[in-house]
Amino acid sequence: MFIYCLAALANFYYISVVWRYPLMKYFSQFMLLALAVAVLLGLQYQYWLGENGRFEHNELMTQTEEQQRLNESQVAANNLLRTDVYDLKNGLEAVEEHARLDLGLIKPNETFVQVSTAPTTHSNY
Repeated sequence: MFIYCLAALANFYYISVVWRYPLMKYFSQFMLLALAVAVLLGLQYQYWLGENGRFEHNELMTQTEEQQRLNESQVAANNLLRTDVYDLKNGLEAVEEHARLDLGLIKPNETFVQVSTAPTTHSNY
């Protein structure tokens, strides 16, 4: 019986407040909606423009792809150097080739011929 009276009293209070202050109900709904919109806007700002947001993520992804391309070119250069080192350690042909190109090696009974690639100029004097 007590619960029935308490429920009737609460219902009476709600009806009297709504009938007396009908804008109060709509104002509270408006405030709740405004709060939800503000929270949504804050979350969208963090997602798109905030620290570690979407734009920064895209920028980091392009930097990562560029670094991957640089790494691939360095791997190719390292493999070339690795094969040169292997040839120098295991074969005499590579040592002789480097000696001829870099140091000017000429073996006995060989004739050295140097061809100039400079343009020739003709003068009329």
